[in-house]
Amino acid sequence: MNEFSILCRVIGSLFNRQPQDPLLVPLFTLLREGKLQQQWPLEQDELLSRLQQNSDPQALAADYNALFVGGECSVPPYASQWPNGVAEADVRAFLSARGMPLSDAPADHFGVLLLAASWLEDQSAEDESAAQLALFDEYLLPWCGAFLGKVEAHATTAFYRTLAALSREAIQAMYDELNEEQDDDA
Repeated sequence: MNEFSILCRVIGSLFNRQPQDPLLVPLFTLLREGKLQQQWPLEQDELLSRLQQNSDPQALAADYNALFVGGECSVPPYASQWPNGVAEADVRAFLSARGMPLSDAPADHFGVLLLAASWLEDQSAEDESAAQLALFDEYLLPWCGAFLGKVEAHATTAFYRTLAALSREAIQAMYDELNEEQDDDA
């Protein structure tokens, strides 16, 4: 797994799963012990330290639910629920066309889109950079700025406010890298 894939997988997982989900235990352990910082490819030490100081999954559960879960959530995590977002069926068709295995869960979830970027990176198909750029351009970037801004505004824990800021910077860095790769290939 390369740096791009690690960033997408970590951020995607933290948005896609409840903080107390057993699958996140190893990730929260790395965070709490400060070991994620050692592996993190971007210069985001201050943000990672803030995440580390506020990474008790039980304390985060209520904030996660209020932010992202149910019809009354304050920040819908689905592209299709944002003015600049796209329909879930369009996201599903895009990912299916690239061979990504999908569950019945909505494919337009912010976390799922980042996990999809990681999956595309790990597949290393010849058009992987083009597919990732399309994923960012068409399915993620049109609405993720507004989404992350609302997460920062509505989160009651420092963890989710910090995760939103860290995600914004990481997504921009990855997008810049994808554009550089496209320019190099042109």
